[in-house]
Amino acid sequence: MVVLILYSQYPRSELEYNRIGHFVLGYDLYSFEYSRIEANLNNIAVVKCFEANTGEDLQTRHAKALEEVKRELASKTRENAHHGLSIVDSIHRLGIEHHFEEEIDTILSRKHQMLKGQNKHRNDYQDLAEVALQFRLLRQEGYYIHEDVFDKFWDKKGNLKQTFCDDVYGLIGLFEASQLSIEGEDYLHGAEGSIRQYLNSWLSRFHDHHHVNVVADSLRWWKDLGVQNDLKFSRDEPIKWYMWPMACLPDPRFSELRLELTKPLSLVYIIDDMFDSGASVDDLTLFTKAVKRWDVTATEQLPDYMKGPFKALYDVTNEFAFKAHIKHGLNPISTLIKSWVRLLNAFLVEAKWFALGHVPKAEEYLENAVVSTGAHMILVHAFFFMGEGITEETVTLMDGFPNIIFTTSKIVRLCDDLEGDQDVNRDGNDGSYLKCYMKEHPGVSVEQTREHVNDLISDAWKRLNKECLREANPLPPSFTKLCLNAARMVPLMYSYDSNSPSKLEEYVKSLL
Repeated sequence: MVVLILYSQYPRSELEYNRIGHFVLGYDLYSFEYSRIEANLNNIAVVKCFEANTGEDLQTRHAKALEEVKRELASKTRENAHHGLSIVDSIHRLGIEHHFEEEIDTILSRKHQMLKGQNKHRNDYQDLAEVALQFRLLRQEGYYIHEDVFDKFWDKKGNLKQTFCDDVYGLIGLFEASQLSIEGEDYLHGAEGSIRQYLNSWLSRFHDHHHVNVVADSLRWWKDLGVQNDLKFSRDEPIKWYMWPMACLPDPRFSELRLELTKPLSLVYIIDDMFDSGASVDDLTLFTKAVKRWDVTATEQLPDYMKGPFKALYDVTNEFAFKAHIKHGLNPISTLIKSWVRLLNAFLVEAKWFALGHVPKAEEYLENAVVSTGAHMILVHAFFFMGEGITEETVTLMDGFPNIIFTTSKIVRLCDDLEGDQDVNRDGNDGSYLKCYMKEHPGVSVEQTREHVNDLISDAWKRLNKECLREANPLPPSFTKLCLNAARMVPLMYSYDSNSPSKLEEYVKSLL
């Protein structure tokens, strides 16, 4: 049963550590801290959603308290526009924005309308942190705001004025804002490197003691599936696979989706291993055709080692479509099958290249490799299970390859290839944009190639930020944030440094 735990915060003027809540698991009470949260909530209660066994009366009281908080929120934000933005930021950092979606949208749309009618050279805020916060919140929620709001902070050479180089909060805010730059915003993009240097000089270690325990169901499902028994050469990393949806979908509303997405995600890795294992092109073609037919009797024509993976794919996808249909009234099975066929066709192209010893042109490789990431297939599954913004237009988009998914997939692919190029243990069957590019351009060094790939990633991020702006994006905000989070997760998931433990390994251990 869902419980809303409320704790008031006293007025604070600085960032500080504050205990603001508790969560209940079984019969034990654990306290937790949110560290370094922007402390402008004043007397507004902070609401957190937890699971516990409790009575209806407590749930009713919490619902009433939530409404009271919303009224107080509206009152406080009318009194002070920037104060409202600080509250919105704190709500986001607490992970409770799902309780205040309408209020947040009202605050930001009001701010956006105010800025649109304001002279671009007039800015009420003289504080770097305030301007950066305004820019970031509006951009990340899909509202366009021009980078010239930062003009007063640059010197004549386009560098950050020395006055602001010791403003840690301002630097952090500006760095976060720079991640939302779009094509043509040279000042904001160019400042990122220098800001990073300033912040590194102030860097100190912070330890996040946020532990996650919800992996037992995914482990149980994986063990019961038994596919690893058919494919001895395949990866067996169910906790790692759960990390993707766990980090990309932090909203408590999507707890069920996190587990459900782990299932097709696991199959992407398993089937990818099957295609990379040296299986014959003929067998792989049979497997791809069987999936396209979507008939369980097609397993009769498959080699024994492929029957288990096909049956798992067939059952998992049908079950996923059934659950989405029950929840939202639309059966997405046709689109889900198309996404799998598109992925397997990309795997098959790579298998044929490897069998022939063919190294494609860099662009030809990338066009196919964007699909073979599997990101498109997973994001399509997520869209239908989320159930928000499902229209004839958006379903048609999902049948194809919408720009926001393409760009996300491109970031995933290029980052994977960039990191994987340093992995001495990487399978020779795996293609690489860097290898294709260097073969196509014999005089180019490894360093120049890596710089080129980093430029491609930076350009892709700018396109993704632009595609997330509401004016050009027909997809719902929840799905847009999922795409952004999927791209943000790449540096964590694809870390191949064999000389030191990866951050991913540390996070995985925290789940055990």
